[in-house]
Amino acid sequence: MVSLGLVVARFNSSVTEQMEEAARDAAAERDAEVVETIQVPGAYDSPLAADRLARRDDVDAVAVIGAIVTGDTDHDRVIADATAKSLTEVSLDRDKPVAFGVSGPGMSGAEARERVSKGAEAVYAATDMVEALA
Repeated sequence: MVSLGLVVARFNSSVTEQMEEAARDAAAERDAEVVETIQVPGAYDSPLAADRLARRDDVDAVAVIGAIVTGDTDHDRVIADATAKSLTEVSLDRDKPVAFGVSGPGMSGAEARERVSKGAEAVYAATDMVEALA
């Protein structure tokens, strides 16, 4: 059984709560156990929480869930780029899969709601990577 850590961004919670539900359903489908969930303010805040989970011996992989919607500036792209880069570094530094279940940038709130399946996709990717690297 794969043991997962889950990081969920609270920003855009109307979307991320649904993404978390999809992630938990996917974990049950894959017979994986979510051993801990850490709620963070936003996607940008997820790398530290992902790192803490990835350090644990009882966590095989981490799935990160968030939704980054566009605003009046390019801030969404800055957040998405920094988050993706930092999560990749966590995965490589800890030698554990860290799946990127963050939708965006460049999408509206309505588009984000259409992509709640990204939560499940993150769990699928995390469990697939654990199996691939075993």
